Amino acid sequence: MTSIPSRAVSLVARIERWPIAGSFTISRGTKTEAVVVVAEVSQDGVTGRGECVPYPRYGETPEAALSAIQAMQAPLASGIDRNALQAAMPAGAARNALDCALADLEAKRAGARIWQLLGRPAPEPRTTAYTISLGPAEAMAEATAKAAHRALLKIKLGGEGDAARIAAVRKAAPASELMVDANEAWTEDNLAANLKACADAGVTLIEQPLPAGKDEALARIERPVMVCADESVHDRASLEALRGRYDAVNIKLDKTGGLTEALAMADAAGALGFEIMIGCMVATSLSMAPAMLIAQAARFVDLDGPLLLARDRDHGLRYAGSLVYPPDAALWG
Repeated sequence: MTSIPSRAVSLVARIERWPIAGSFTISRGTKTEAVVVVAEVSQDGVTGRGECVPYPRYGETPEAALSAIQAMQAPLASGIDRNALQAAMPAGAARNALDCALADLEAKRAGARIWQLLGRPAPEPRTTAYTISLGPAEAMAEATAKAAHRALLKIKLGGEGDAARIAAVRKAAPASELMVDANEAWTEDNLAANLKACADAGVTLIEQPLPAGKDEALARIERPVMVCADESVHDRASLEALRGRYDAVNIKLDKTGGLTEALAMADAAGALGFEIMIGCMVATSLSMAPAMLIAQAARFVDLDGPLLLARDRDHGLRYAGSLVYPPDAALWG
């Protein structure tokens, strides 16, 4: 029997806008929609999809990410795979979309789930954090009270007045586990006081209190609460410099440049003794689905992006209270 050769991979990419339910505020500003870039790679009548969120903090824009993805049409047609993609594109949002799309295509062509092909255990439901946007203490307490039934809350902080914010939030959610995310808004001058306020409120984890590149004070101060790197960590190459300053690392696929590097980074971070957090940007379930593989080894899971949207895409992840379930094949992987 003569085999039919596979056709070349084709690529389609586009920018999509998904309204946020209300607004979402962190120390760097407020937004009312999630702007994502979707890559679709097709071969032999099968299509794999990936989604990314270009982040201005790292100089990324949706238009630039779209162009970077489209520029990979010829290499894809020539047969570049996920492993070769790691060297062909820099880490970042654009590579993430393509990496996850290729993984999805690989699974769908094999008629298997991606974790089977990667030799990983099947993902199980995990408890995800739910994010409370930054605002005045009273407003944050009111929003927290509505979410106080959730097991894990992530509280956005912003610098001045954070001690009052976290105290008000704790009062509004006495039974929830709390994480806080300062998004680089603290300084060396208020670091100790804010750490104490978080410790007094029983906070479990503090994410990126100081600006990346200006976080040396974390190595010189007693840390009464676990401190997690976010903007200070991107991929495996950035892990070694964090030792002594951070206790945990936040892995985001838009930073690592996709699932391929994220899985390797999670393994490396665990070997170095870091606790693992899997995080996300505000995006649809297509962004969250690959991250569910990292969530299996993570102490902290923050994959609530779709819960913050006015609506999610078809076949989105299933959320039951604070539990998020692995993706169906119709969504990804």
